[in-house]
Amino acid sequence: MDAKQRFFATSGSSFFLAAGQDVNLAQYLKAKGWLAPEEEILETEKPGEGNMNFVLRVKTNRSQFIIKQARPWVEKYPQIDAPIERIHTEASFYQLAQQQKILRDFTPKLIGTDAANYIMLLEDLGHGADFSYVYQKDQDFNQGELDALISFLQYLHEAAFSQEIKNDFPKNQALKALNHEHIFSFPYRADNGLNLDDIQVGLQALAAPIYKDSALKKVITALGEVYLGEGPNLIHGDFYPGSWLKVGGVVKIIDPEFAYFGRAEFDLGVFLAHLKMAQSAQHFQDRVREQYTKTASFDDELLDKFIGVEMLRRLIGIAQLPLSLNISEKARLVEEGIHLLKK
Repeated sequence: MDAKQRFFATSGSSFFLAAGQDVNLAQYLKAKGWLAPEEEILETEKPGEGNMNFVLRVKTNRSQFIIKQARPWVEKYPQIDAPIERIHTEASFYQLAQQQKILRDFTPKLIGTDAANYIMLLEDLGHGADFSYVYQKDQDFNQGELDALISFLQYLHEAAFSQEIKNDFPKNQALKALNHEHIFSFPYRADNGLNLDDIQVGLQALAAPIYKDSALKKVITALGEVYLGEGPNLIHGDFYPGSWLKVGGVVKIIDPEFAYFGRAEFDLGVFLAHLKMAQSAQHFQDRVREQYTKTASFDDELLDKFIGVEMLRRLIGIAQLPLSLNISEKARLVEEGIHLLKK
């Protein structure tokens, strides 16, 4: 039984969104009360390259919004099963963000949810693009964009929530377990079945010493346990250029399905790792460290380890990035990642 069959058999649902089925979509939206009886869908389109979920932009004769559905697999990698309840975590994150003025300005408004079908409606932030372009040669942020990203992360990690809210927020353990596999385990196994030379010739040779480095893998295993645990801060959980949008010159943040109450060092580590892989200006990397205000309990050694492991998993794992780097440049990044993990 494949993931789709298991979904229908166990959830009691039989409704999957699909592109090009506007009549069926209109019927569904009207049944949910999300379209007025006389409202018509004029157009639907894919708003961008999503990784985890199915997403459509819906334009009607009255409004425009985003509809999003989680399926029991990763949308970009259908061969990988994924916990479908991740959509509830994302909705919970947006609900909390709406309670904080700064976070509300950065994130789309949650319009509605259909828990039974793992669907939610979001405000359409407008036509824009994510920040994946920064991976290309001679492309970088401007300082205002970088400062906006730092501010979002600062306010997110500083946001004060009651213990009741923390207890009620999804633990997200199933999705964390999937993420854990692809950050802290899969990339470092010689028998993972991934031929890295199919991605870029020479990449397999970069990974080969890591497969045999038991000391390094021991550090990564311990780091993975920290990730699987809990912490004091609400974290985004996937704070990288694909989750940052630029709309009309304004920075917005999306896709917080990996969110949970954990360690701020993880978000900041992912942020800095991607600046390094994008070969962002060194003064921008320094600015993140200077502008982000750390709490007394913030662990700089843990931060460096999270930077290192994110670099390695993106370079030799399955979740590849559109990096415009030659193999020598990637070798230097792999070396730096190993150094950060072992220091």
